[in-house]
Amino acid sequence: MRLYKIFSCSIENVFHVRCHFPLSTISGSHLKISTCDSGVREYPHRNGEAEVDFSLSFNTHCHIISLHIGQLLFSFHKHLSIQRQLADLEKLADLNEGEFTLAVFQNTDLHVTAEKKPCPLCPEEKFKACYGHKLHRHLQNLHWKISVEFEGYRMCICHLPCRIAKPNFVADQMFSKMGAHYHCIICSATITRRTDMIGHINRHVNKGETESRFITGKFSFLKNILYFAAWVIYDTWMTDMRKIHTQNYLGLLMRILQLIFCALAVLAEERKPIECLDAFGATGIMGLQWAKHLRSSVKVTINDCNENSVTMIQENCHLNKMKVKVNTKEEDNYEAIGDGEENTDTIEVTKMDANVIMHLRSFDFIHLDPFGTSVNYLDSAFRNVRNLGIVSLTSTDISSLYAKAQHVALRHYGCNIVRTEYYKELAARTVIAAVARAAARCNKGIEVLLAVALEHFVLVVVRVLRGPSPADDSAKKIRYLIHCQWCEERIFQKEGNMVEENPYQQLPCDCHGSMPGRTAVVLGPLWSGALFNTGFLRRMLFEAVQYGLDEVQPLLKTVVCEAECTTSKNFSTHGPFDENKQEECGVYIKTPDMLAESDVVPGKRKNTEVMRNATKRQKTDNSAEHPAFYYNIHRHSIKGMNMPKLNKFLNYLSEAGYRVSRTHFDPMGVRTSAPLAQFKTVLMKYSTPTYAGGQTEGPLHLTEDVQHQVFVQPYSSC
Repeated sequence: MRLYKIFSCSIENVFHVRCHFPLSTISGSHLKISTCDSGVREYPHRNGEAEVDFSLSFNTHCHIISLHIGQLLFSFHKHLSIQRQLADLEKLADLNEGEFTLAVFQNTDLHVTAEKKPCPLCPEEKFKACYGHKLHRHLQNLHWKISVEFEGYRMCICHLPCRIAKPNFVADQMFSKMGAHYHCIICSATITRRTDMIGHINRHVNKGETESRFITGKFSFLKNILYFAAWVIYDTWMTDMRKIHTQNYLGLLMRILQLIFCALAVLAEERKPIECLDAFGATGIMGLQWAKHLRSSVKVTINDCNENSVTMIQENCHLNKMKVKVNTKEEDNYEAIGDGEENTDTIEVTKMDANVIMHLRSFDFIHLDPFGTSVNYLDSAFRNVRNLGIVSLTSTDISSLYAKAQHVALRHYGCNIVRTEYYKELAARTVIAAVARAAARCNKGIEVLLAVALEHFVLVVVRVLRGPSPADDSAKKIRYLIHCQWCEERIFQKEGNMVEENPYQQLPCDCHGSMPGRTAVVLGPLWSGALFNTGFLRRMLFEAVQYGLDEVQPLLKTVVCEAECTTSKNFSTHGPFDENKQEECGVYIKTPDMLAESDVVPGKRKNTEVMRNATKRQKTDNSAEHPAFYYNIHRHSIKGMNMPKLNKFLNYLSEAGYRVSRTHFDPMGVRTSAPLAQFKTVLMKYSTPTYAGGQTEGPLHLTEDVQHQVFVQPYSSC
């Protein structure tokens, strides 16, 4: 037995492969490889003769793939794409010599008696089997005319999967491509382009290498075996990557669903019953979750414009023993399942456009989850939503929101953005700005309760405040952002309509004076207010604990710490009866203690006078808002220095007198009230030189010149 180390790979798997294949004259067929984990698979092979037993083992830690080869009996010749004459190439396709010419002179059709034959140099999915006259033209025009000649041999272009091209990553998925190539007659290398092949042959000639190495056979056959091994490994790796990607996507989707449910559960505690709408139901999983757990507190309406989706929603309601009320444009019919006499577990299923149903009816809670952007449905959502209701929306057009397609962001959101270190928060503020403008057009203001960006999703939950005054207050919070492209410092423009002579003076950094040219860009308009409401988030966390939603609790704790701009060790949770101490701007929250003090009948809205007094009591405390944006500690690290641990760095900033917390937008991000210059000063102070090798972290005493040095690097936007 021999052990060969092939190449590195990042897969954790071990399987055995056993191959028995005659490769003397058969071409274009497939090799059957049996694996212990996936059964028998068919893989294409190259020409030769062998009977091989080998096993592959590879893992993630050592990054080594071992190939165990037993006794080899082989006789390997030159590749079938290398021939002297066109007639030799036709023989590989079982075309008789002169068959095509004879048919032309006799004016007969080959397909009368002949059978369809495949091309020996093309896979079946690229060129299907055809009759002899068509195959002759294919071999002559596609393979023979663009071949490379060397010492009487023609190296024709080969489309067989002998060479695995570099995979392409598109939209988080990987696609492989088997490219066309040439086989070198001297060293058996595979070259993609014809001009590169001619240059490759010329380099062999210049070195004096003109003899073919195919006769040795041993190295070429071993290389052939490695091709098979690489193909099996790649196929297995692709299967594993698809499973991992699906699991991650479903995990993110589950957390989004649980966040929306917690927001609805908090609203259901304020007033009962509430009418909620899932505007894009699909399978109806979200509406079923609302009705299953909240019962009589909610009246659920699931809408979808697709007939198949409506049918699926009805079937899922029947499976969950829910009564169904089907309401379409043409008819209203009722269908019930269950023994209950009360109509508390009824789900209304509608089939109409989302804009239509939101124009026709009023709701307390509306969730929008279209495919892509939600801007087309914002006007309809805010037109009839009730006062103090909640609108939640999920945007999945991350290519535009994450500044990969800036022209699309300008078209959909009317916002100019570039790729920055805080691009996820930039995406959330872009969506909220569009929401605030849509609400203001309907004389309504908004209060942002939650804004979350998780890879493929941007979730925004806002509370609706009816009236022109809240609408004006929300519109004033939409501002432009000045972003320095050198040091990545950022600041919102000051309020006012007067044009400033030098807008660079608003930036805390002095890059404009020390760097040539224009150093900053104007982004926006963006939402400049808070992204979270601490009181609402704490009650969401309480509801998550009550209903046993374990997946979303760590995320909610992180967001609560981020809203308060505090570290996790200072985090504390309040009980349900302490929530009346949490203020939410402009919103009256009904808790058990408050209910006893008021004269409001349960299930009814508060009157206008009491609501106005509650609004006056709970004004917005701008000083308590969390700082806007965050800094990535790795992006501002100092070359040649070891950074302190992230949690220790948070303590250092807190000891310096700044508010500081981690952020869910970036695992290495730090949200702090400190400006970038002070951020870098503290980072430099507690960093240690790399050559010192010390794991001990402490203050570093620097000279005065080094302390005043500014470490900046240009940033090119994607």
